[in-house]
Amino acid sequence: MALSCGIVGLPNVGKSTIFNALTRSAQALAANYPFATIEPNVGEVAVPDDRLRVLEALVHSERIVPATVRFVDIAGLVRGASTGQGLGNAFLSHIRETDAIAMVVRCFEDDNVTHVEGSPDPARDIEIISIELALADLATMQKRLDKLEREARANPKRRGALEAAQNLIAALETGKSARTFAAGSPEREIALESFLLTAKPLLYVANIDEAQIGKPGPLVDAVRAVAAEDGSAVVVLCGKIESELAGLSEEEAREFCAELGIERSGLDELALRAYGLLGLMTFLTAGEKEVRAWTITKGTKAPQAAGKIHGDIERGFIRAEIVSYDDYVQYKTMDALKNAGKVRSEGKDYIMQEGDVVNFRFNV
Repeated sequence: MALSCGIVGLPNVGKSTIFNALTRSAQALAANYPFATIEPNVGEVAVPDDRLRVLEALVHSERIVPATVRFVDIAGLVRGASTGQGLGNAFLSHIRETDAIAMVVRCFEDDNVTHVEGSPDPARDIEIISIELALADLATMQKRLDKLEREARANPKRRGALEAAQNLIAALETGKSARTFAAGSPEREIALESFLLTAKPLLYVANIDEAQIGKPGPLVDAVRAVAAEDGSAVVVLCGKIESELAGLSEEEAREFCAELGIERSGLDELALRAYGLLGLMTFLTAGEKEVRAWTITKGTKAPQAAGKIHGDIERGFIRAEIVSYDDYVQYKTMDALKNAGKVRSEGKDYIMQEGDVVNFRFNV
């Protein structure tokens, strides 16, 4: 299963508009009323990577194939979702199926676009969603607690797991997320085993209006303040402008961005951030037919990376011939790289690094 990032938020904050712009589609209904999205929409989004164009020019390949990241547009959440209000139960089950969360927060005023709480207030809006996720996790953990108590009575070695679960429940009862516990801690391990919503990696998407491009206002500052407290990243974008950019050619989009003073599309930044949030990285292959970015999880070894290309390559793996991207750009050809001693031969235990340019050797 491909890893995915769920786009969540209150109703009418711009989730579907952003999703449609990301995927260059109109598959998600964007409307000025709550619950315009009911069933989740899924889309694969190209991850921007300037290295591919550079390699294409060096090897004169026929095409470029970028890495992709999967986004899921999920129905808006309201107060009481954890007890079934709105589309609560469906919303929570759809989020549970994703691997990371991009929380869209409305950071603009517009009397023509209804806000479910009356008016935008980022700190309050984030708190509503955070509390509902924590309450849903609390219900999950309370069900699990009974089982852990039985296990601890039968096996003293399970007492540590029981104590960790109790600590986790105490945190959730105060509205805190499972992410507040350190990675590798017993509490975090229990949270991951229980598929808790608040254990998922999180980033915030501050959706602004055109007037704030280049000079975000106090509503964005409020999102950044919350993000700083929980160590999360913030992507600032204007969903309306991004939607317009998505309908233009690449050259037209560049010109429009230049007119607006936008250096990089906010959607590009969102795709890159989501890719990293999911623990993904890229290795590259470069040949006459294509230059391609291949997606693997961080920590993947060479044979398993080879398997992303074809199972036969993993099964018959001999070695990986690897060049760093920077060396490839400097020396330009494989002959020059070999003469300079810049082509490394790595075996089965090699852990792939971001931007490795690879040729796998294997037995048929």
